[in-house]
Amino acid sequence: MSDRISKSEQKRRFKREEEAASELALLSDNELKKLPVGEAVKKEIINCRSVKAGARKRQIKYLAKVMREESVDEIFEFLATRKGSKLKQNKLHHEAERLRDSIINEAIEYQQSCLQRSIAWEPDWPGEKIDSLVERFTLDGGDLRRTVHQYVKTRMHNHYREVFRVVKAGLEKEEMLNKIG
Repeated sequence: MSDRISKSEQKRRFKREEEAASELALLSDNELKKLPVGEAVKKEIINCRSVKAGARKRQIKYLAKVMREESVDEIFEFLATRKGSKLKQNKLHHEAERLRDSIINEAIEYQQSCLQRSIAWEPDWPGEKIDSLVERFTLDGGDLRRTVHQYVKTRMHNHYREVFRVVKAGLEKEEMLNKIG
């Protein structure tokens, strides 16, 4: 799914990566040895320890930049399992929100085009984003489409939350399958 990520969402992602970098800067030497990253990241973590105040903030931002060159997912996984960090959970939550809003916006656009052409908008509406989401997570496309359809028609929040729950369950399922495989 080639979804354009807004500047605000990119900034939020960078902020979460900076939070992870600041948690990494607090790791002990034994924990640092177990961290599944390259030597460049480990070197920058050690550099973060030796500086204070404003310089530390700059160093953490630089550490986050170096982390992005490798897999940030492994770092979030490490922090979640070893340190009990909630950063990975938050990342999953925000991704589910973004996907939910993406398919709802697509549905609203399709509904508007149906209104302009004076045709009825059916619950089995076609949508590229929802199709790729259903395929990616092997979700029940009919139920998801009907729930999105109900939300767009009524704007009732319980449908909005249900779309979120379905998308988040798909993300969690994908996460579990990645852990297993």
